[in-house]
Amino acid sequence: MAAGATHRPVRTRCADCPIRHRAVCSHCESQDFEELERIKTYRTYAPGETIAWAGEHMPLVGSVVDGVAMLSSTLPDGRRQMVGLLLPSDFVGRPGRATLSFDVVAATKITLCMFNKSEFERMVGRSPHIEHRLLEMTLDELDAAREWMLLLGRKTAREKIASLFVIMARRDAELHRNVPQDGLRFPLHITREAMADYLGLTIETVSRQISALRRQGLIELGDNRMVHVPDFAKLIDQSGDDADGGVLI
Repeated sequence: MAAGATHRPVRTRCADCPIRHRAVCSHCESQDFEELERIKTYRTYAPGETIAWAGEHMPLVGSVVDGVAMLSSTLPDGRRQMVGLLLPSDFVGRPGRATLSFDVVAATKITLCMFNKSEFERMVGRSPHIEHRLLEMTLDELDAAREWMLLLGRKTAREKIASLFVIMARRDAELHRNVPQDGLRFPLHITREAMADYLGLTIETVSRQISALRRQGLIELGDNRMVHVPDFAKLIDQSGDDADGGVLI
């Protein structure tokens, strides 16, 4: 992991963890939690701070507890492309692999619940609950990557922006064990520059499309970068997806 992280002095019991129902440990039993309590540590990174570089040895793995990180790749000529977002409950690192394929950078202040990778890998070998949850999360990532290929390759700028808002709204609702519905609110963690990088658009295009969504009453932007969605079905319609189920996750 990159240098510069701070260790959080206060430990959160697994039973009180806000991401427990979605994280890699969500299927664990009591004996699993006892071991996780023993080997876990918390690390906090500031916005813009690198959590890990592509190709470097990564001795830790873990879950995003709070905040957002960006996955990005840099070409030899210096061009950079964001390829993914890590939201609360998402897993950082790859058990069984020595290095990462992408840079991991904090988009906001972010707190990670981390485990020594070798200890975690041994635990995975003993716990079918963790192994099964890792497989579920990996398959979810694969589905999301395929959906994102469609978004980048076929969707208009309006549909791309609306799709990103739909994704963030759904994830925030799931994190709080709510059902996405009219009137939902969620924090917009990333900047317009990061949105442009992620969606393959210019910042000007992102700003125009957000302004258009606001003028049409599809979204409202409040204090502290909170987004309010008066009619969730209408926002889904703008994303180009099917409100009855064909929505990005």
